[in-house]
Amino acid sequence: MKIFVLLSRIPWPLEKGDKLRAFNQIKSLSRNNEVFLCCLNDDASADKNEAVRKLQPFCNAIEIIDLPKYKILWNLFVAFLKGWPIQCGYFYNSSAHSRIHSLIQRVQPDMLYGQLVRVAPYLQDESCKKTIDYQDTLSVGMKRREEKASWVKRWIFHMEFRRLQRYERCIMDTFDVKTIISDSDRQCIDHSRKNDILVVPNGVDFEHFTKKNVAKKYDVVFTGNMAYPPNVDAVAFLSREIMPIVWKTRPETTLCIAGATPAPSVKSAANEKITVTGWVDDMRDVYAQSHIFIAPMRIGTGLQNKLLEAMSMELPCITSPLANGSLRAENGTEICVADSAETYARAILNLLNDEQMAEQMAHNGNSFVHAHFDWNATTEIVEKAMEKIYK
Repeated sequence: MKIFVLLSRIPWPLEKGDKLRAFNQIKSLSRNNEVFLCCLNDDASADKNEAVRKLQPFCNAIEIIDLPKYKILWNLFVAFLKGWPIQCGYFYNSSAHSRIHSLIQRVQPDMLYGQLVRVAPYLQDESCKKTIDYQDTLSVGMKRREEKASWVKRWIFHMEFRRLQRYERCIMDTFDVKTIISDSDRQCIDHSRKNDILVVPNGVDFEHFTKKNVAKKYDVVFTGNMAYPPNVDAVAFLSREIMPIVWKTRPETTLCIAGATPAPSVKSAANEKITVTGWVDDMRDVYAQSHIFIAPMRIGTGLQNKLLEAMSMELPCITSPLANGSLRAENGTEICVADSAETYARAILNLLNDEQMAEQMAHNGNSFVHAHFDWNATTEIVEKAMEKIYK
């Protein structure tokens, strides 16, 4: 098949979940198909040449369409008047739409593949077969942000929640194949035929994320894009509520917060016991230097790639019921699930104090991700669905 892939971001570097998913799916799809990639780009500082170099081995052609900031502001205003979600308005402009339509006419693809509902306005009126990857239920993530927001922001988040919920429902009927990252996300789509959406989990590059025997530097580590609101919230919970309980019993315990573009509140968490790294060239080093991985997620949706990576590198992991709802690892055997600052602290102390338990959980977690989260196997789900529609 000729597959025309449209993304809202350039999938390199891989510091965000949507980029990681897109890059690895493109890599897997390229084994049996011709992939024509088109990326929107709102980042003037992006190293487009390096991104193209990384993506070229898997793509027949690559187009990058820049979105000027001054047009984004206007398009947000237009989207507001149209009743579109901000997610869609931010990434949409008419010039880009014309160019994307021309590219599709030139390529004559057998299948269009758009990632995230924010690109749906570009594809929904095209006449060829279409696939949309919801990835996460963005409306639910917005609802959870609304619940924790200050009163000033709450009405904005509520408006975006309602618009996203409506838009997620509407595009169900305009795309031939629909995919999403987990069953828990699928059940949150407000449509009577939501079970038609295919669950396509993320995967792990097992050759890349493998155990490394190096000296330990940190007791606990949390990773991710540290400008992403759910991660910012998790850092606040971890540094202000969880770790102080741990320190009462084990004052020498250290925490590493690793990831790109840390928000001011994340930077301010740094002290003699908490290291905030910012951008890390190779996240495997941080994983390998740590005893325990923790992801105390309270808002957001989808499958946490950070958990898959840590488990692949044989770290015992602690997370929330929210994050494990998509992962579905066995609590107490393959992962620790905690629901309060006290239970998180207890899990940290138990794993630090019982080396045998920590090693067994790390081994079980590693076996779990190997069994369920292989990129080629998960991408094959959507590839087969595309082939069925194409034939």
